[in-house]
This record gives sequence, C-alpha cells and structure tokens, in this order.
Amino acid sequence: MLTTARVRRQRGAPFPITIRPTAADAMIARAIARNTAPAPEEIARGLTWGADEKVLLALAAAGWLASRGRGASLERAGNHALLVTVAASLLPHGLKLLFNQTRPDRLTVVGHANGIPISGKRDDAFPSGHALHMGALASAAATLPAGARRAIQAVAVGLSLTRIVVLAHWTSDVVAGFGLGAVLERLLRLWTGYPGDDPPRSKAR
Repeated sequence: MLTTARVRRQRGAPFPITIRPTAADAMIARAIARNTAPAPEEIARGLTWGADEKVLLALAAAGWLASRGRGASLERAGNHALLVTVAASLLPHGLKLLFNQTRPDRLTVVGHANGIPISGKRDDAFPSGHALHMGALASAAATLPAGARRAIQAVAVGLSLTRIVVLAHWTSDVVAGFGLGAVLERLLRLWTGYPGDDPPRSKAR
C-alpha cells in the first residue's frame, strides 16, 4: 500500500526518475474506480478533449491568424497565446522523458469494469499535460474582466479534474501540471509583453 510520496532512480542511469503516488493519490483513485460508472466516464472522456494539446494548438493558431492587423494589443495577445500553447505542449513531453510514473488506470481492475478507459502511455502520468495547458489558460485569464476571468478559470479547473475522473493521472499530477502551466504563462509574459497596452494615439488636429 502506498503511504508516502516516493521518488526512485533506476539503477545505472540518472533518468528517468520513478515517482510513486501519495497515499492521498491512491485513496482518491480507489474511490473513483469503485464508485464511477460508464456514463460519467464517457462524459469525462469527451470533456477532456477540451484540454487536449492538438485542439488547443489549432485554436491558438486560428486566434493568432485572426489577431493579425487588429491592433498591437490583440496581436500581442495572439502571439502570447500561440507561444504559451506551443511551450505548454512541449514541456510535458520533455518532463515525461525525465520522470516515470504509472498511470492509475493501469493499476485497477474494478475501474475498468466500471467504465474507466485506457489513456496514453503507461508510464506517462507525471505531469498532466492537459492540466498544464489549463493552468496556463487560467493564469492568462487573470488579465480579463471579472466575469470572463472567473468563467474561464472555472472551465480550466473543471477540464483538469476530468483527468482525475478518467484515472489518466493521479491527483498530484494534475495539481503539479496546473501549477507548472501557471508559472510557464507568467514567465513567457516577460518575452511577449502580454498583456501590455496599445500606445496612445495622437489626437487629430
């Protein structure tokens, strides 16, 4: 039984580092596996596509194209969104080369009987790439008016939680991914200048 978070290196090589889930991770995963059903799993599996990197890359590219010629502020936002989405797509793949963690959906029999699907590669649990994207989105939304900000951040959290529901990730993987995404977005602001302001226009004489 897993009672603490453990990190173990494979013999003879510094990487990948094997990460063990915490006791809380295991408890949450067991509760989901025992109490879920095919219908909610299908819904969660469909919703999780809203945080998929391929979908988000397509949306970011479309937004970037739409922002061209629409003013400095919108172009800056388009540049930022595209750069953040690309970086948030690459970072999890790099981290998954450095860390191994078995997905919870590979460690349950009861869960599959109750509708839990199989997600991704077996040892790619850490970190959650979907949650990393959503953390970046929630962070970027902090510049928006209160109503839009709260709505986007609520959606970002909800889509991240679907990765726990389908047992694609342990809860700690999702929390870590969300936090990494938020940090990544804030760091990339230093490069893109987002949100910035349009330069004041001179008054016509």
